[in-house]
Amino acid sequence: KTIEFTGALHATIVKQVRLKNPSVKTLVYNAILVGRDADDFSLPKGNTVTIASKRHTSINVEFTSRFLRPAEAVLLLISKNVGGIDGATLTFSLKSEVNHIEPADILKCKSPCYEL
Repeated sequence: KTIEFTGALHATIVKQVRLKNPSVKTLVYNAILVGRDADDFSLPKGNTVTIASKRHTSINVEFTSRFLRPAEAVLLLISKNVGGIDGATLTFSLKSEVNHIEPADILKCKSPCYEL
């Protein structure tokens, strides 16, 4: 599954990933961001995700664009063995696109066009 982050240059974009636990035991995942641009993505609520039995939860993934080029990373959710049950390892592709640029400031300058 691919999660796309689209927005302005230097803007912070937040997306939610919804995880569901169909089993009768609690699942615990360790979330890791890997890849070329993993430093531009973050998990503000931490790297541990707990999903109670027959419940669902959402985790926030934040992205702050620093460059015009598209950023790419992978979100890995690796299950921790709790009570003898392991969940499947989950992977999500994270991709970004800068669709506009807001000026940081506008400067007005006067200078002669030509001098002898």
